[in-house]
Amino acid sequence: MTKRHIALLLSAAALVGSGIAAAPPVLAPRTHLVHPGESIQRAVDSAKQGDTVLVLPGVYHESVKVTTPRLTLRGSRGTVLEPGGRSDCGKRGNGICVMGTKAKRLEGVTVSRLTLTGFPHTGLMAVGTDRLTVRQVTAEKNGMWGIAEERSVRSEYWNNTARGNGDAGLFLANTVTAEQGAADTGGTLIARNRLEGNRIGVTVRRLRNLTVAGNDVSGNCAGVFVVGDENKPRAGALTVRENRVAENNRFCPATARLPFLQGSGIILTGTEQTDVFRNLVVGNAGRSPFSGGIVLFKSFVGAPGERNRVSRNVLDGNSPADLVNQESAAHHNTFAENSCRASKPAGLC
Repeated sequence: MTKRHIALLLSAAALVGSGIAAAPPVLAPRTHLVHPGESIQRAVDSAKQGDTVLVLPGVYHESVKVTTPRLTLRGSRGTVLEPGGRSDCGKRGNGICVMGTKAKRLEGVTVSRLTLTGFPHTGLMAVGTDRLTVRQVTAEKNGMWGIAEERSVRSEYWNNTARGNGDAGLFLANTVTAEQGAADTGGTLIARNRLEGNRIGVTVRRLRNLTVAGNDVSGNCAGVFVVGDENKPRAGALTVRENRVAENNRFCPATARLPFLQGSGIILTGTEQTDVFRNLVVGNAGRSPFSGGIVLFKSFVGAPGERNRVSRNVLDGNSPADLVNQESAAHHNTFAENSCRASKPAGLC
């Protein structure tokens, strides 16, 4: 063996020892284009972590299931998904399913600029996700929820529109199928969405550490519904701020869980330590037990709300009153610096 061969072998050994020679190639993120008539699901299935699936304008009759971390599914103006196909997601009546597992949450998925319409259950359903981002999605005329999630953390919902859905435009819960204590979302944000013509604009059920801010909520039967119960930990430690909640006066008949709804602005039921401040709440009028501008109400199982704070809100034209407190004074809910005309009991304005 020559000196040159020996030198080359020593150099190769040094590279392997340093890890340089063994390093896998770095693959740049790819963009997968989907044209009308092509399968979105096929493109999603072939994408890798960090890739983007870009769906060109057109009407696509299919449902899509996303299970790849850090995938971006993005439409263009005029990209519409309607029911069709036989995927697992579609069999459950959903348009898009973003699915982690109980053992491992699905991380970093983004869904944007799509219209999801006419699905029997939910336009977009997320289960077991971490840092999901949904923005500029329109979810309309779906049978149950426009956009929904459960068992998820650190989500962001920005600049979406949910209208004409059978239940909530946006629905976030700890879990849909079991009775459990409230889950900490790690700071989930619902911001600058337009929610109109649904049964309920936004429902937040059995969650903690979440913010509802800067949304326009109008023309629903009820605007913002924050739901807790007697389970531990309690629902609460939430913020509802700087939303416009106006004329949520549609009539929705009673269900197995709720009395009829009409004229409800912001409702807290069975929650603790929730801050409701700097909201504009106007023209919500009805005769439901939940009617009024900002309403504190015992939970469906009689659990009281405790240490909630309602402050610096502007309220007008709500009926039976701008502020309604159906809790006893012993539960230490506070009302301060609100601009309003009438309250039940008197003296809260």
